Amino acid sequence: MPAYHSEIVEFHSKVGNMAILPLRTKVRGPAPSVNTDNDIIDESLYYFKANVFFRTYEVKSEVDRVLIYITLYITECLKKLARCTSKDQGQQDLYALAISSFALPGDAGFPLNSVYTKPDNPDLMREYLLQLRQETGYRLLEKVFDTSDDKPNKWWICFARRKFMEKSLSGPA
Repeated sequence: MPAYHSEIVEFHSKVGNMAILPLRTKVRGPAPSVNTDNDIIDESLYYFKANVFFRTYEVKSEVDRVLIYITLYITECLKKLARCTSKDQGQQDLYALAISSFALPGDAGFPLNSVYTKPDNPDLMREYLLQLRQETGYRLLEKVFDTSDDKPNKWWICFARRKFMEKSLSGPA
């Protein structure tokens, strides 16, 4: 059974070999804000539980590279949320994770340099990934804390130890 790929095919710009896709967001960044039912973050969250089991992933387009990055970032978020006792604490932890220092494609600490090319404009790439990280954190928080008791949903948290493609954005530790 093959992994799930993005159904988004149209994009207007890219940075490195990643597509800059329109997002349903209020977070400032280079991705244009649109009012749509389904964007790349929604797709990533929808396919996460299925895709996280795959050790390999065939990249079919620049959009798939965005999906891979978001999937890896969701795993990092779930690791943080697994230690949270409330939605407020989760929100603070995910915001801190989103704005913390992170490696870009081409940097020594980036886990998938074989899949991504070093961007010509690293500042644009950093702004785009920051925008993706913040918006993904907001949406994931709503899914994980959709319970009435303000505790994280165990059916999301159980994926915190999984590694998509045997990789992690936080490194081997």
